[in-house]
Amino acid sequence: MEPTSEPAPGTGPPRERVLAAELIRRAEDVRRLAREARSAPTAGARDRIAACHAGNGDALRAIVARHGWPTAEAVGEPASTAALTLLLHSPDLGFQLTCRDLIAEAVADGRCPAVHHAYIADHCAVALNQPQFYGTRINPGTLFPYPIRHPESVDERRHDVGLGPLTDHLRAVRLDLGASGGL
Repeated sequence: MEPTSEPAPGTGPPRERVLAAELIRRAEDVRRLAREARSAPTAGARDRIAACHAGNGDALRAIVARHGWPTAEAVGEPASTAALTLLLHSPDLGFQLTCRDLIAEAVADGRCPAVHHAYIADHCAVALNQPQFYGTRINPGTLFPYPIRHPESVDERRHDVGLGPLTDHLRAVRLDLGASGGL
């Protein structure tokens, strides 16, 4: 009997393709609204972003309740990354904590990239006023990272999950902010 090959992530059954398309579309909507808000920073623009984040959080909560965390294995890495983007902007810390644990399991099983866990772990730690592990969260007021647990070994942890050195990340953030005219 000839071995069958598995479909590429995100190209599998129609349900996974539809889910992947929805996640990517929602993340693109967030990016579009953010660009619009940067070019015309008004109260209305901020309200549209907040409503988008809340709606995306609700949609992601429903997806996770029905299908579990949308792993790279199930929906493809672009759609799984889009889900992470939606999660990071969700206004519900309890939901973020739940998903942080689901993402940790998916990373341990090889179904998601380790960097996904790094971003949500740091996000939750900062939200809980705890030191972050990977230095992915930057204080917009100071352009320095929020406190980091064991900062002397942060670059080792960053390397382990596929992130470059923290100094390179900070330089890129500061250059990007200078090019875009600030936050």
